[in-house]
Amino acid sequence: MDHDVLTSLARYGYFVAELLDRPDIERSTVTVWSTSPYTGIAEGEIFFAHGIRLRIREELDFDASLITSCGYEVYRHGERLYWHDDFPHPGVPLLASTFPHHKHIPPDIKHNRVPAAAMSFTRPNLPALLQEIKTLIKDASR
Repeated sequence: MDHDVLTSLARYGYFVAELLDRPDIERSTVTVWSTSPYTGIAEGEIFFAHGIRLRIREELDFDASLITSCGYEVYRHGERLYWHDDFPHPGVPLLASTFPHHKHIPPDIKHNRVPAAAMSFTRPNLPALLQEIKTLIKDASR
């Protein structure tokens, strides 16, 4: 996946629309809009089978080809299962390998954090998140 999709509102919007046009997605409210000539936001929810829902928010800098801030939350029937964010925790050595990206997981979801190697500021994160959810759906189907 080339990071050139992060170079313009049109490219990123098209990328997201194409990525979300798949049979395992029941519906989506994700929108990508411009906040200035060089920046944008991608935000909304993606709904899957088994009551699984992904909530996303990304702040984008098209001039620098970067995701400047991001957060992703996964729910099943209203219960938050886990989330990814980029809030820095420099005092947590376990997270240094993917700093500042990490994933909050149970138990004690607020404080239990693990590295999130698939998350990046320089390439789209949605493909990795959709793959994670595909695994969740597969497990829920068993």
